[in-house]
Amino acid sequence: MSEKIIPRAELTAEKLRELLHYDPETGVFTRKVTTSSVAMKGEVAGNLASTGYLQLMVARTMYNAHRLAWLYVYGEWPKGQIDHIDRDRVNNRISNLRDATPKQNQQNRSKDHNNISGHVGVRRHKNRPNWYVQIRHNYELIHLGTFEKLEDAVAARKAGELKYWGVNRAD
Repeated sequence: MSEKIIPRAELTAEKLRELLHYDPETGVFTRKVTTSSVAMKGEVAGNLASTGYLQLMVARTMYNAHRLAWLYVYGEWPKGQIDHIDRDRVNNRISNLRDATPKQNQQNRSKDHNNISGHVGVRRHKNRPNWYVQIRHNYELIHLGTFEKLEDAVAARKAGELKYWGVNRAD
C-alpha cells in the first residue's frame, strides 16, 4: 500500500509574523518565540549558507531570508526571483530587494572575480592592449566592439545596456 503524502501547509505572512520580527531598515529577523534550544526568543535568526545567502529555519523548513522578508512586508510570496539590488547577498533590507525575472536578476550580476576593468562585460583582449566589450541578451552573447581606451569601452557597454535591456546596471 502506498504511503499517503500530506503536503506541508505553505508558510503564510501571518504565521511568519507570529514567529519572527523583521526590521525593514536593517533587514534583520529576530525570534518572537522559543522553538528549540537553539532558536530562543529575542535572538537574531538565520545562518549564512554556503551560497552566501542568509537562511532561516521556520516551522521545520529552511527558507532564504530575502524571500521571507518579501513575504513579511508584502504579505505574499514573490512572483519571481528576489534580486539584491546592491548585489550584497546578506543585505536583506526591503529597500534593497526587488521581485525580478530571472533575466533582470542575471543582468544585475557582479563582475567576475578576475575582471581587471572594474566593469561587467568589459575585458582586456587576449594578446592585445585593447578592451573587448560584450553583452548577453536573450541567451545570445553580442560583441559590442573593441576599444583602445577603457572609457570608450565602458561607454559602449552602457549604450548596449540601454539598447538591449532598456536600463543601465546599478554600478
